[in-house]
This record gives sequence, structure tokens and C-alpha cells, in this order.
Amino acid sequence: MNNYPPVGFYFELSFTGISSSVEASFKEVSGITMEMGVEEIPEGGENRFVHRVPTGTKYQNLVLKRGMVPSGSELAQWCFDTIGGGLGETISPKGIVVSLLNEKGSPLKSWSFANAWPVKWEVSEFNAMEGEVVIETLEFAFSYFTTK
Repeated sequence: MNNYPPVGFYFELSFTGISSSVEASFKEVSGITMEMGVEEIPEGGENRFVHRVPTGTKYQNLVLKRGMVPSGSELAQWCFDTIGGGLGETISPKGIVVSLLNEKGSPLKSWSFANAWPVKWEVSEFNAMEGEVVIETLEFAFSYFTTK
């Protein structure tokens, strides 16, 4: 297999209902994680035993980092409207697809996040002593994800 192991720096994102290529340009993606929850039940009358039983699948939030888009960002506006709305407005979830690409730009594997909505928006620190790019961090909760 020529693509083994794949590199993690060539990827793309897409958002349902947001088509600008600037909106999909991110430097980092994290939180593609699922785990089985476990509940511990002590054995009655036998103090040495604790039964560990599965409860359900748990997901971390999807975290995306990019250089801050100064103005006109549909994605940032969706985040502001959702997080800053104070639950006074209906949350409009979107689909997010993260694709790991090969050297020709074709997807090796994709993760599709269903019913995603923003839960956190953050801008990196400003520091006059360093010449770093301002980073915008977006964090999304979602119902589940599938792979292709």
C-alpha cells in the first residue's frame, strides 16, 4: 500500500450550507474520538468484585483551529449566532466532513459528523513581543460520526 502510513497534514473540511473555501481552511483538527462508557456495579455481599458493564458511546467535541478570518465569515457568524444567542434562537445544526487526503488530493478516509453545532469560540492571545498568526479555535458538539 503506497499510502501507508498516511500523513496527517493534508486534509480538508466541508460544512453543510457553507461553501466558501476560506471557511474550510484549517491548520488543525482534533477530537475525532469515540469511546465506550463503562459503569461499575459493586457485587452484593462480595466486596472484592466490581462488575464493569458497557453503557453507551461517548464522543469528545470536534476542535478546529485556523488563522482568524477578519470579516465576512459565514462560519464565524453561525458560531456567534448560536453561542451568543443565549438559547433565545433555535440552534441550526450542520453536517461537518473531515477528509484525510492522499498526495493527489483524493480522500483516503472521511469522517462525517452529524448534527454539529458550535459550543465554543476562542481567539488566541495577542502578544506584541511575538509575530504569531492569530488563531481562531472553534469547538463543536455533535450527535455521532461515521467513517467512509
